[in-house]
Amino acid sequence: MAKTLSDLIPAEADGRGELAATLTRTLDYDQLTNCMRCGFCLPACPTFRETGIEAESPRGRIALMKAVADGILDPDEAFETQMNHCLGCRACEPACPADVKYGRLLEQARDSVERHTTTHRRWVKAARRAAFDGLFPHQNRMRLLGGALMLYQRTGLRKLARGAGLMKLFPRHMREMESILPDASYKGVAEQIGAFHPAKGERNATVGLFRGCIMDVLFTETNKHTVELLNEAGFDVVIPESQNCCGALHAHSGEQDGAKALAKRNIAAFKAAGVEWIVSNAGGCGALLVEYGHLLHDDPQWANDAAWFAKRAIDVSKLLVEHGRLRPAAQAAIAAGAGSVVGGGAPGAAPASASGGGHAAGGGGGCGGSCGGGVGFASDEKVRITYQDSCHLRNVMRSSEAPRKLMRGVANAEFVELFEAERCCGSAGIYNLTEPRMAGQILDHKMEHVKRTDAHYLLTSNPGCLLQMKHGIEKHGMSGQMKAVHLVDFLHERMRAGNV
Repeated sequence: MAKTLSDLIPAEADGRGELAATLTRTLDYDQLTNCMRCGFCLPACPTFRETGIEAESPRGRIALMKAVADGILDPDEAFETQMNHCLGCRACEPACPADVKYGRLLEQARDSVERHTTTHRRWVKAARRAAFDGLFPHQNRMRLLGGALMLYQRTGLRKLARGAGLMKLFPRHMREMESILPDASYKGVAEQIGAFHPAKGERNATVGLFRGCIMDVLFTETNKHTVELLNEAGFDVVIPESQNCCGALHAHSGEQDGAKALAKRNIAAFKAAGVEWIVSNAGGCGALLVEYGHLLHDDPQWANDAAWFAKRAIDVSKLLVEHGRLRPAAQAAIAAGAGSVVGGGAPGAAPASASGGGHAAGGGGGCGGSCGGGVGFASDEKVRITYQDSCHLRNVMRSSEAPRKLMRGVANAEFVELFEAERCCGSAGIYNLTEPRMAGQILDHKMEHVKRTDAHYLLTSNPGCLLQMKHGIEKHGMSGQMKAVHLVDFLHERMRAGNV
């Protein structure tokens, strides 16, 4: 049973500061002591690779946490800085022979820090409260934000703001990100196309689409394309209207209470919908969805339903490959590897059977085209494609092969493996906004490898990664030769459906 140090030491014996006491009560001491200090995590860690500083590694950060828990170190501003400097990509977890749950330790540490920090300026605290409490949990407010952004983009306001030099009031990295934002929408996927969409042909299963908050405002078309792909592959799709933000940004930023509240609403919404799978098209969201069971494991009222939810959460690519009704040609290409791969398999790729937590049985196991109809993919012209992994899709959901199998199954498309595709791109939620210097360094190295692929399309499976890749393409002068696209949008454009 997981223990914190406060389970072993009476509360009155701890006469240290409030942050130290909270960390002592919060940190999972079993996980702290599981770290063997072997160093396998060091080459997997982006910040350690950039700096070579021990404290910038998972091993170093765990040592800092343990020193606080053991009463050796008083947490100060430097401790807080190190906790916040981590991208939270969790590449260290697959590399760890002791299976240390570093991501959970990081979230526990950040939650404690946020309760007691004095380093935030007042406006920062106000902005965090407005975003985490007043905006992300409310779909109607997110749609209002989308409407305001749409007005800014589609009228002369954007041109006026840029012409008048108003954008210069913002930091450079924010100006750069504003320039590559996709077209926003004030109507989400359910508002545009409805909440239920039947399967084409014989039904495999009923799935619930997790539409996200930012995803549904800035990438509404991707959500719509996800529904259409799933329908063609034999799935009834339900979009529960009472769902809300997944809580990932809250959890990663030290707002655990907010993350738990959002998780409970989502669990209730999808449980009521009676779905067999809960499908995500955003790796960052999906990674928290599969961990709802842990997030609420100590809540007796919600623990069972949270476990039910986590077992059914799955990425859209994995659902299509393992349970979708694909046309025989696509199925054969996927099974054979399609022979259209340049550069070999992904380093450290998870096996096809890996999953982000025991998925529920059901869904028919796919028909492989034998049910009639189904979906396949073909490009009208020869294209070269490459892929940047979503860290959370790969490291938490353990789904790195499914996207590659789908790409290899696209006729007339040559898949080129990106060197170090498993390395973080520097997006990491809002990290590229809060830590622009480190994020920029990581992105620059990433784009050196991207350029060598000579690909026409750079694909990814997460909205944050997609924006970061768009930014990298613009920053490195590659916009005339390459386009960053969500995997779902690429497949949808090349979808070939119907009876065979």
